[in-house]
Amino acid sequence: MAESTWPAEPLIVAAQRGDLDAVTALVSGSHPNVRKFAYSLCASPEDAEDAAQEALIILYRRIGMLRASGALASWMFRIVRNECLRRARLLPRERTVLPDTGEAVMSAEDEVLERLEAARVARAIAALPADQRRVLIMRDIQGYSGRMAANALGISPAAMKSRLHRARAALRHTLYPTPGGDDADH
Repeated sequence: MAESTWPAEPLIVAAQRGDLDAVTALVSGSHPNVRKFAYSLCASPEDAEDAAQEALIILYRRIGMLRASGALASWMFRIVRNECLRRARLLPRERTVLPDTGEAVMSAEDEVLERLEAARVARAIAALPADQRRVLIMRDIQGYSGRMAANALGISPAAMKSRLHRARAALRHTLYPTPGGDDADH
C-alpha cells in the first residue's frame, strides 16, 4: 500500500544531521509523494518518472541544505517542478519518424505545447502564498482528505477550506483570466 503522508519530523531531522539510515528511509518514504508531484506536473509519464528519480537523488544528496524540517513537501515540490520545467524545454527531436501503427500520435508541436501548459500550471502553483500552496498541494495533488490536510497543517477544517478556495480561485484567475476581471461565474 502506497504511503500517503510525508515522513515524520524526527526522521527528517536525523537525515539532516547525516544519519545514513535516516536519509535512506526518508528517500524511500518520500517516493510516493514525489511521484504524485511529478505525474501532476510533467507532460509525460516518462518525464514524470525521470523527474521523480532526479528529485529523490537531489533529496538524498542535499537533505542537509533543507532549512526547516517542516518544509520538506514544499522543497520537494520545487525540485520536481524545476525538473519538469527543465524537461519541458527539451525538444523531442528523435520522435520525428514514427512507424505506421494506425494510432493517433501527438505531434512534436502539440507535445511541446502540452509541456508548456504544464509548466505554466506549475509556475502558477509556485506563485501562490505558502499557506494556500500547501493546502492546494495536499488536497489536489497528494489527495489528502479535508480533515487530514487540516490536521496536518494544524488548522481548523473551516480555515483549510477557506485557504483551498482562495488557492483555487487564484489559480483560476492566473490561468484563465476573464476580460472583465469578474470571476463570479466560475
